[in-house]
Amino acid sequence: MTDAANPTPIRAVLFDFGGVILSSPFDAFADYEAEHGLPDGLIRRINTINPDDNAWAKLERSDVDAAGFAELFTAEAAALGHELDGADILGLLHGSVRPRMVEAVRRIKAAGFVTGCLTNNFLSGGDRDKPGSGLASDDDGRKAQIDEVLALFDDVIESSKVGVRKPELAFYDAALEALEITADESVFLDDLGINLKPARAMGMRTIKVVDPDVALAELSELVGLDL
Repeated sequence: MTDAANPTPIRAVLFDFGGVILSSPFDAFADYEAEHGLPDGLIRRINTINPDDNAWAKLERSDVDAAGFAELFTAEAAALGHELDGADILGLLHGSVRPRMVEAVRRIKAAGFVTGCLTNNFLSGGDRDKPGSGLASDDDGRKAQIDEVLALFDDVIESSKVGVRKPELAFYDAALEALEITADESVFLDDLGINLKPARAMGMRTIKVVDPDVALAELSELVGLDL
């Protein structure tokens, strides 16, 4: 499908995972902060300081393991005057699958579009070469559910494997190459504006996922499908 702003037909629909396919971890962050008497928004604030080389960035590029992340994140919190155990934070990332978003991926794939999952993640064990191994879970039921969702995508591009992360341009280049598409024939859904900005500059059409229903309505219009 085409739109007035970009006459190139859409061939590919690209989805972030956490915050798009899965519910956002931000609610879990807020609950943790309230339970531990920490300022509201502290965890997200820490993540925005030195964003290209902080604990999150290093973890998502596989520059450090989970233990290294915990040490660095704890130190970053301490530098802001707060006591926070970085080891606790990784356990807050497991959102729940959004069934309507998964059904949208199914319909898009059935209609013949290229589908891609573009995710910043980290390796916590398992087979590094298996698609989605950076999204692994210790819960067998959840793991099976995630595997089923990941199977809907033509490819899963993971920061923990390619060694670069959103919003680095090299990450998007890697995704386009893996999926054999161009930016101007793609639409990308992410819950973070910082990740959408470079994608849009490259020529992708973008949708910010705040309310999933609103995002799916926008996507329906772009691809000409009832989602």
